[in-house]
Amino acid sequence: MPRKFFKRFMPNHTQVKEHRYLQIFGDALHEPNLWHINRRSMAGAFAVGLFFAWVPMPLQMVLAAAAAIVFRTNLALSVTLVWITNPVTITPMFYFAYLVGTWVIGTPPQDFEFELSFYWLTSELASSWKPFLTGCLILATSSSLLGYLAVSRFWVYAVRKQRSRRQGKSL
Repeated sequence: MPRKFFKRFMPNHTQVKEHRYLQIFGDALHEPNLWHINRRSMAGAFAVGLFFAWVPMPLQMVLAAAAAIVFRTNLALSVTLVWITNPVTITPMFYFAYLVGTWVIGTPPQDFEFELSFYWLTSELASSWKPFLTGCLILATSSSLLGYLAVSRFWVYAVRKQRSRRQGKSL
């Protein structure tokens, strides 16, 4: 069953509730619907987590948690999926977002060297923020939609396969 599959990878909800940055949500973290594992909550969590993984700002987890609370998706998975953008993947992901943005806007990509500093942000990003943010928005929206549809279809397929197996039929 898909529930067992996802449960293996889910963080413990008490750990998520006790995370220091998520304490701002107070009692909203104790809503039982935020911890359910079903098709709607898991597909929605993928949509929320993948969307905020492409948001280029610190504390993406807090934004993902707020969206999970608003949309009643699985909070733990929403927050966990944000970590697709981590120190190893952030540079290639955001460079790809920049390239997508330049392609959509129709401007040629500029050559620059990425440096994680305030000086680089004020000098280099000032000239390329439009294609960068455009690419981030496009990739956030498309990966969110694709994640939602993929998990939803996977869930339906797994449930049908399990039912047919119980009935002794092949799929």
